[in-house]
Amino acid sequence: MKTYMQTAEQKSEKWYLVDATNMPLGRLASQVASILRGKNKPEFTPNQLCGDHVVVINSDKVLLTGRKVEQKFYRYHTGYMGGLKEISYSTMLSEKSDLAVTVAVKGMLPKNSLGRKMLKYLRVYKDANHGHEAQKPELIELDGRR
Repeated sequence: MKTYMQTAEQKSEKWYLVDATNMPLGRLASQVASILRGKNKPEFTPNQLCGDHVVVINSDKVLLTGRKVEQKFYRYHTGYMGGLKEISYSTMLSEKSDLAVTVAVKGMLPKNSLGRKMLKYLRVYKDANHGHEAQKPELIELDGRR
């Protein structure tokens, strides 16, 4: 019996809608990354882009467990000397919650060109309003709600 390898012509894309209300950030990110990779499909191929589109709504209502809200920081470098910037997650969740979800999902995808293509299939919105009704996204319930 031969191993099945999916080709680009055989790819089928679906759209999923995920409500992030009262979900821990890490659990949300790991399950969304799994859908973006295509691991929920029987025809999963690790070296192909076989994942689905994911629309995450209500990112303002995502949670961090424990004392991570005060202790965790998002750090990035501007490229200039002394340009290390640091934002606490309490500030990030209140002002840029969509970026917090995107960064968490990006960290759980492969660190190569395929992972960058997978990240383009993710759309994150702060509230329940999104412009993807024409794609008819299917509401999916993820595990880990609090």
